[in-house]
Amino acid sequence: MSLTDIRIDNEYNSDSNIILNNGDTLEYLKTIPTGTIKLAITSPPYNVGKDYEVKTSIENYLATQEKVIEELIRVVSEDGSICWQVGNYVEDKEVFPLDMYYYQIFKKHGLKLRNRIVWHFGHGLHAQKRFSGRYETILWFTKSDEYTFNLDSVRVPSKYPGKRHYKGDKKGQLSGNPKGKNPSDIWEFVAKEWDEELWNIPNVKANHPEKTIHPCQYPIELVERCVLALTNEDDWVLDPYAGVGSALIGALKHNRKAMGVDKEKDYIELGKQRIQDFYNGDLKIRPLGKGVHKPSGKDKVSQIPEEWKDNYKK
Repeated sequence: MSLTDIRIDNEYNSDSNIILNNGDTLEYLKTIPTGTIKLAITSPPYNVGKDYEVKTSIENYLATQEKVIEELIRVVSEDGSICWQVGNYVEDKEVFPLDMYYYQIFKKHGLKLRNRIVWHFGHGLHAQKRFSGRYETILWFTKSDEYTFNLDSVRVPSKYPGKRHYKGDKKGQLSGNPKGKNPSDIWEFVAKEWDEELWNIPNVKANHPEKTIHPCQYPIELVERCVLALTNEDDWVLDPYAGVGSALIGALKHNRKAMGVDKEKDYIELGKQRIQDFYNGDLKIRPLGKGVHKPSGKDKVSQIPEEWKDNYKK
């Protein structure tokens, strides 16, 4: 299958399944019809001085992002959602938790927070003057109380499926749901998909199968869980900071329509190639729910060095 067969449009076209545009996020959002999008999901620039960012004060940064958020609210349908995935902004060695700042912006514009989801990962930058950060958060907002939420698509196995009511009219009847239980807002994917309650998804570093040239790429499976829960087939999923297309691929994988924009041309071209590789069956994707690697202790790297054995804390 070629890119012409796939048909990736640059501009909004209601007949398309994939739109990936190289341009300014705010200007592109203004071209999208009101109420078109069921789910807007993204990880915006954190203003930490990456190659694709221009570092500015946190006040200016948030003011710029608020303009983008205003347009996102316009293009998202009344039963739609916005998932805003962020970490921390660091200035002069002080940490500013971005989710707290963004919460105020979304609330000011009338959105309702449904969950603050914790994404935990085991590897990242090490710190010397504070504890090393190992999580980021996803703020899930809706425009109204009538929003799409497919609970059955994201249930986790019950720990005690045979539990029964012990009193009342339902005494003796099974108390759970045969499809599993409702997960909490802290999920962990360890041995089985949806099996625990902390989103323990590896971040995309050097040995991750999805790794590209993008310095802050997030994993496809992080998007998939939101897509399954918050959209239906053929709904539009939008990433306003599309990068190399991870969110689009997560949507296309589950028969949704995908739209994205990014100002970096190299990322857009790589995103198009990744979409083609996905449809050709050549794209390496970490499977949804795959267990996180745990060292066996048999390999040399995971063993305690002889030089450390006298003072190493287990």
